[in-house]
Amino acid sequence: MARYVRRARALCALLLFALLVNAARVQVVLARGYDDNPANRRNSIARYGLPRGDILVGGVPVTGSRDSGEQLRYERTYPQGPLYAPVTGFASQLYGTTFLEHAEDGVLSGTDPMLAPFPLWNDTGRAVNPGGNVVTTLNRYAQEAAYRGLGSRKGAVAAIEPATGRILALVSTPSYDPSQLSGNGAAVTSAWSRLNGDPEKPMLNRAVRQTYPPGSTFKVVTAAAALDAGVITDLDAPTDSPDPYRLPGTTTRLTNEGDGCADASLRAAFEWSCNTVFAKLGVDVGAADMTATAEAFGFNDTRLRIPFTAAPSTFDTSVDKAQLALSSIGQYNTRATPLQMAMVAAAVADGGLAHPPYLVERTVRRTGETVATGGAGPVRQVMSPATAVRMKELMVDVVREGTGTNAAIRGATVGGKTGTAQHGLGNSGVPYAWFVSWAQADDDLEPKVAVTVVVEDAAAERSDISGGGDAAPIARAVMRAVLGF
Repeated sequence: MARYVRRARALCALLLFALLVNAARVQVVLARGYDDNPANRRNSIARYGLPRGDILVGGVPVTGSRDSGEQLRYERTYPQGPLYAPVTGFASQLYGTTFLEHAEDGVLSGTDPMLAPFPLWNDTGRAVNPGGNVVTTLNRYAQEAAYRGLGSRKGAVAAIEPATGRILALVSTPSYDPSQLSGNGAAVTSAWSRLNGDPEKPMLNRAVRQTYPPGSTFKVVTAAAALDAGVITDLDAPTDSPDPYRLPGTTTRLTNEGDGCADASLRAAFEWSCNTVFAKLGVDVGAADMTATAEAFGFNDTRLRIPFTAAPSTFDTSVDKAQLALSSIGQYNTRATPLQMAMVAAAVADGGLAHPPYLVERTVRRTGETVATGGAGPVRQVMSPATAVRMKELMVDVVREGTGTNAAIRGATVGGKTGTAQHGLGNSGVPYAWFVSWAQADDDLEPKVAVTVVVEDAAAERSDISGGGDAAPIARAVMRAVLGF
């Protein structure tokens, strides 16, 4: 009898051991697979079981959380949704996250280990931390001025603090209310279909994700390249530039909108945006030096994060002389985001230094302690300080007596460059109106803001559309907001 008892005891022990092994296998080896299984709702329930952390502008939340009373308890709210949508993006229970909601999801959702006072204990106990907050670099008044300025027009505004790279405004219109996508019901799926099917593309962040031909605003880059290369040594000397200018190796003749561009000096050509002068300058500088200068400004950089990704601006590196001439006036394959052109203006304003732009000042726990600080990456010397001084002089002349007088601000020095970029089949599309600028109050020691505005569908007759007429007043309003005027 004892033999059967011993066998039964051994069998029970073996079964118990097998159960323990299987439990360990499930909890350790297979745990991640079960956690990531779409059928497992525990992670989603935990994720939305606490209010999400907030995104702050000027110390004030521009996001919130609403108790829905459902299993996925808290939904995201956006009190000023369309105004900040290009910055916040959306946090949806159905469609995930975008922009800052995505880039800082770990902090906002409370899953970032840095939020835990005792990370090891937090991991062991699988505790859920309250979501932290993200403090942005945005200037609320500049953001509102940019949004009001664009109004119902399609376009974008990007503003940067030249000395640091802090992004002060980021606006894209038309916009949308991200709250429409927060929950998980039929209304959310309907809003998703409507927004994605809208031909105006309200969810497209035109400030950082849309590239445009920069037109004459790119002449800032070309002028800097010519000065640094020594092709131009005197701003007021004739440039030996014919009008019209025959593109090298072709029979195509490039002309100007106005008169007086033949052999114009760099100063006059910059003020009145002479295509012939800058096309020839680009050819004289050469493809290698033009490419080097453009890339120093940030063109062809596929790694830019602010912290979410920005579309790369491009300057074609494989061009013949005719194509180089067109590239040098912001046409052919040259493309730029509004953020990139704000970086160009900021580099001029800061003595030739390019500070990588950034949008997050710091992340903090719900109780206010700093978790991590933002800040720019390595600073690049885009042009010599002497060239930067002359570029600032040229940009100031544009606003004082050239095509950018609509950007002038009493009590401040303003530099700018207008642009009217052709596009479409046979240049048949309504031109894009550009304006790039920077401003320094008379009692400031350095420029405080660099702004780029692009208007896709300016409200004017095609022949009357210009950066000076449509985009410069918007830039002026943003600069005034930052300067406190």
